[in-house]
Amino acid sequence: MTNAIFESVSATRPDRLQLASPATAADTGVSPDVTGFYDEATGSVQYVVADPVTRKSAIIDPVLDFDPRSGSTRTTSADRLLKHIEAHGLTLEWILDTHPHADHFSATGYLKDMTGASTGIGERVVEMQRLWKAFYNLPDSVPVDGSQWDRLFADGERFTVGEMEVRVLLSPGHTLSSVTYVMGNAAFVHDTLFMPDSGTARADFPGGDARQLWRTIQRILQLPSDTRHACWESTVAAQRAHNLHVKNCDESKFVKLRTERDRRLPMPALMLSALQVNLAGGRLPPPESDGRRYLKIPLNAFPYASWGGSEPGLKK
Repeated sequence: MTNAIFESVSATRPDRLQLASPATAADTGVSPDVTGFYDEATGSVQYVVADPVTRKSAIIDPVLDFDPRSGSTRTTSADRLLKHIEAHGLTLEWILDTHPHADHFSATGYLKDMTGASTGIGERVVEMQRLWKAFYNLPDSVPVDGSQWDRLFADGERFTVGEMEVRVLLSPGHTLSSVTYVMGNAAFVHDTLFMPDSGTARADFPGGDARQLWRTIQRILQLPSDTRHACWESTVAAQRAHNLHVKNCDESKFVKLRTERDRRLPMPALMLSALQVNLAGGRLPPPESDGRRYLKIPLNAFPYASWGGSEPGLKK
């Protein structure tokens, strides 16, 4: 049996994807059914992962559509996942976030309301909530205890989708709360590694750390090398041999490369809007006295951030 590596989100184009790999295949013997859904507007990949035996499933990193020009939201992308689940006779058990994303809104809250499925994220999201609550100057009534999700996963924690075991690996660096979900003989590594020609994720957001990112990557690259080929998938072996930022590199060289590169990157266009929603479990801000919901943008909170003068095509 072979092992698979999948990207969870934030590809800069459909063929630039992330790594996911496998350590539980020998334990479970399960090869999950994986379907990726590319969101062109944000360059994100959403996944439906199913236990082939029980047909129980999980959604990973769902997208809530947002038009920044009009301030409007839609559920088209999330509804596409639900239609796929219905059409294939699946039962949704879990809605999983790998981390609070900066480039798109999460549809976790919407999907929870529609299906009642359990939601989960890494337990260090609480640290991110506390950090960003200060940036947004949010009132004391806003909870920073992770209660917006049903389950906060610790490093090494295990749970099941159907009869398929899932192992959680803490994967900090891109954000301090990032996790990897290892499901059967596949794993989902969020924004840590892209396809080898694109390198690695940035580590300059508040709470990010290039040294931690390097150590996370090394942990992932210690997983088995063999993989099965699929869309939005790379292999451990290919990453070891060809990743633009990892091959022929050590920790100090990587930290220097990543830090210098990140200085030239513009802030993601939706970051200040998206994190308000994503750190609340994919819930929009509550309605105010007029019945409307409002996003809050902290002005000049990041004066060091680029205004967009990065190299052409440089996104991560």
